[in-house]
Amino acid sequence: MLRAEPAVFGPVPSDPTVSRFIDTLAASGEKALRAIRAARAEVRQHGWRLAGQEAPDAGGTVTVDLDGVLVIAHSDKEDAAPTWKRSYGHHPLMGFVDHGPGGTGEPLTALLRAGNAGSNTAADHIAATRLALAQLPKKYRRGRRTLVRTDSAGGAHDFVAWLARRGRWLSYSVGMTVTEQIYQHVLRVPTSAWTLAVESGGEIREGPGSPSSPVMSLPVGRRGRGWSSGRRGRIPGPSCGSRMRTPCG
Repeated sequence: MLRAEPAVFGPVPSDPTVSRFIDTLAASGEKALRAIRAARAEVRQHGWRLAGQEAPDAGGTVTVDLDGVLVIAHSDKEDAAPTWKRSYGHHPLMGFVDHGPGGTGEPLTALLRAGNAGSNTAADHIAATRLALAQLPKKYRRGRRTLVRTDSAGGAHDFVAWLARRGRWLSYSVGMTVTEQIYQHVLRVPTSAWTLAVESGGEIREGPGSPSSPVMSLPVGRRGRGWSSGRRGRIPGPSCGSRMRTPCG
């Protein structure tokens, strides 16, 4: 692939030279990783400056998405193990910068993990977020201008507390599991408490089997139950075909 773009990458070394270089990097361990990460962060910042209004931070904010992925291994490899989906391979935790609806995710980090690594592991989410933030320009490594998003795998007390810690003050949006108890309480919410969900561009968000998707804001917990006071959650409404289990007509 590199040899196919000489105008971009220049002369490319031979395969044996590349192999020896990789062996040298592997022998250097963490020292080599720190150097590579620092170089990637510097190049990324330069690229964003050149991109101008097309850069992911053109609006003054950055969104970092974390998500675990399954990488299938068809033979025994280091750290390959049975996964939660009954496959076999690895379960890395990935971090991407969101480029909005008109672009794709920009890879920030990949925390390599065994196939049997847990989904709700707060320590892994913290480690992946640290690596992802280090790839951003310094002004986005703390503060409300950086939004960290995860699905329900990131809905762990320790991870959310780490994101919101004084001095870090990151914005965050994490998923939550809709239990039967939550579902029954949502059904009791009056119609006046719901509002239409909107996309980032201001248009009404479509719901499953419906031209609109209602949402509601409510407290997610009380102090002393693992969540500090003041945090609120947004619950999707029981629209046709949604995870709130309202049947379609």
